[in-house]
Amino acid sequence: MEMQNITLSLPKSTLRKIKLVAAKRETSISKLMTDAMEKLASEDESYIQARDRQLAILEKGFDLGFGDSKLPSRDELYERK
Repeated sequence: MEMQNITLSLPKSTLRKIKLVAAKRETSISKLMTDAMEKLASEDESYIQARDRQLAILEKGFDLGFGDSKLPSRDELYERK
């Protein structure tokens, strides 16, 4: 995989915390950030796929049991018997 360098500005306190996390995990800050960004991108992609599946289901519609028959009018629905 081809890599691209970026410049990232962080508050010094955040950078200190990230350095500690990377050291505890015995990894580099670069690897730590790459993993976090890949996870974020994957979660976003999963959300988009799930959203598209649900929108397709809604677009198709649901069978409410009327088949091809004419839907009852409002008056027919509320007609007292």
